[in-house]
Amino acid sequence: MSATRRQILSRTGASVAGIAFTGALSELFAGTAAAAAPSHGGYGPLVPDPAGLLDLPAGFRYQVLSRQGDPLRSGEGLVPSNHDGMGAFAGRRGRVHLVRNHENRVTGKIAVPTVPGLTYDPAGKGGCTVLELDGRNNVLGERVGIAGTAVNCAGGPTPWNTWLTCEETEDRAGTNGYTKDHGFIFEVDGADPHRTGAVPLTAMGRFQHEAIAVDPSSGIVYETEDAFERPFGLFYRFLPEKPLGGTGSLRAGGALEAMRVPGVPDLSVVQETGARFDGIEWVPVPDPLATSTSIRHQDFGPRGITHAQKLEGCYWGGRAVYFVSSFARAKDGSAATHFGQVWKYEPHKRRLTLVVVFGPSTDVQLPGESPDNICLAPTGGLMVCEDGDGAQHVFGVSGEGEVYAVARNAQALTSAAAAAGGTPEAPEWGEFAGVTFSPDRSTMYVNCYTPGTTFAVTGPWC
Repeated sequence: MSATRRQILSRTGASVAGIAFTGALSELFAGTAAAAAPSHGGYGPLVPDPAGLLDLPAGFRYQVLSRQGDPLRSGEGLVPSNHDGMGAFAGRRGRVHLVRNHENRVTGKIAVPTVPGLTYDPAGKGGCTVLELDGRNNVLGERVGIAGTAVNCAGGPTPWNTWLTCEETEDRAGTNGYTKDHGFIFEVDGADPHRTGAVPLTAMGRFQHEAIAVDPSSGIVYETEDAFERPFGLFYRFLPEKPLGGTGSLRAGGALEAMRVPGVPDLSVVQETGARFDGIEWVPVPDPLATSTSIRHQDFGPRGITHAQKLEGCYWGGRAVYFVSSFARAKDGSAATHFGQVWKYEPHKRRLTLVVVFGPSTDVQLPGESPDNICLAPTGGLMVCEDGDGAQHVFGVSGEGEVYAVARNAQALTSAAAAAGGTPEAPEWGEFAGVTFSPDRSTMYVNCYTPGTTFAVTGPWC
């Protein structure tokens, strides 16, 4: 199925961006709660926000929960910069623990404050903060979840309600002032961060991590790698020694393997939705700690291994894991060009299927980089964070293939002239990240990456 630019713009109210894609979207939600939801064609055109922050459809409203530079309610310091991946977890008495990544490099404007017992490397500026919300999304608390990590991009939830935060870097001790090696996954308990501390899960590999998804029946953890240059990243699985053992169980170790699609060294060459590959192989990683060579450069034998550019979002649905290649560009060294793929891997069948391909189609172009963070929507379908140039959106994609705008970020720049009643400056379009829903599905939480802002969006989701 596909959509033309005219069709998309007419139902989203967008003026500068559109998505086209092909694929059997209903496959994305087979066996999930979203599959039982009614089909959905969107919520109508976006209404400009008088405050110049977040444009939403009529009937929806937002709350600004937190902004970079504001004081943390814990008194530990300031809200850090570069808001990225995020997960929402049920707490006691209807409360929600919102665990938020901060993708700070050494150049990050505001570091995650170092806290005793929660700091891995004092030279690292990244980490997580945790917001505690009541049933009306009032902020009851905000504190550090983990500090001293680096480039915390995405991650994912565990079945025992903790967050796995991922470092998207391979910097070693002595590089950029770091005192410890980076490139690890860390576990964060939003209810009590001191239960998890700041312990790297080294057996899960040291590489440019992006996101994870956990098979709730086996405890196997799937991991994406967003490598920035050739050879591009791999898709991994981690087989824990103590699966589904609760908080801290992943520290017991396990085996790390990388996916090999026989005959396909680069996933970008697959362009047809529905393309299916049986007999997927999993190859042991020679050196998970990458002590001398990055994993993607290591020797996986004469048959090699399968790479893909921009492996990012990852989630579990039904009996399968889904992962995103945000884009591939031949000019960057990929074997072919595309504007975004969603792949489905079924462990019980050892089968990999390409289920969605994003634009271009006819005259449709999605500006800049294509899909990034994704999550399942309450009405069925996906919520997709756009990561590109110009206006930035959260798009909904229904199970029937309809694309609709949910939010547009227009954080207006202020100036002395504007404050005095003059013409405001052009808006600063900030990338969306970390889209997720509250446990009761009544609230969408989403971040603006910069200036770091966390929103709660409520309205007639169903």
